[in-house]
Amino acid sequence: MRTVVIDYGMGNLRSVSKALEYVGFEEVIVSGEKKLVEETDVLVLPGVGAFGDAMENLGNLGLVEPIKRHIERGKPFLGICLGLQLLFEKSYEHGEHEGLGILKGEVKLLPPTVRIPHIGWNQLWFKKKGEITEGLKDGDYFYFVHSYRVVPREEGIILSTTDYGEDFVSSVWVDNLLAVQFHPEKSQKKGLKLLENFKRMAEKLTR
Repeated sequence: MRTVVIDYGMGNLRSVSKALEYVGFEEVIVSGEKKLVEETDVLVLPGVGAFGDAMENLGNLGLVEPIKRHIERGKPFLGICLGLQLLFEKSYEHGEHEGLGILKGEVKLLPPTVRIPHIGWNQLWFKKKGEITEGLKDGDYFYFVHSYRVVPREEGIILSTTDYGEDFVSSVWVDNLLAVQFHPEKSQKKGLKLLENFKRMAEKLTR
């Protein structure tokens, strides 16, 4: 089972790839090469930085359509931080930018009542349970670094919410797609547990 962590100049790629290897992903490749992205079994889209720059970089590398096709074909996909936000239709970070449009909804700034960016440990409150939440429970802490949050139009995709001035969506899960606002690779045992669960799901989907 080959896993490609997409290198598009926007992520802490080494820590993500090392965490995936730690939980048992055997062939982890960090690359922005279109052919590798098109042919891989599992796709991971990390990201730290501005939404508009990220979309521009993905476009320049010719990766927008390969990412969409990968998800549409039912192949395992994990988005982390900016990699969650890019899945939506539109972001209002430094202007208005079009996203991948795989999920319906927008990306908006956190409320003005809280300190921005949101940095540090915070809790997840699960809206649904399944194989991806095995070994995790309401109130578990994960590590966040972000200023914007996703606002989905479909409640059914929401996996968890987190309280920071208001409840915001901290992860989504639908079929083969898991995407999280926090950093599982920086969230110690709970983050690794989530990645283990994703690995088991990926193995089922690629049999």
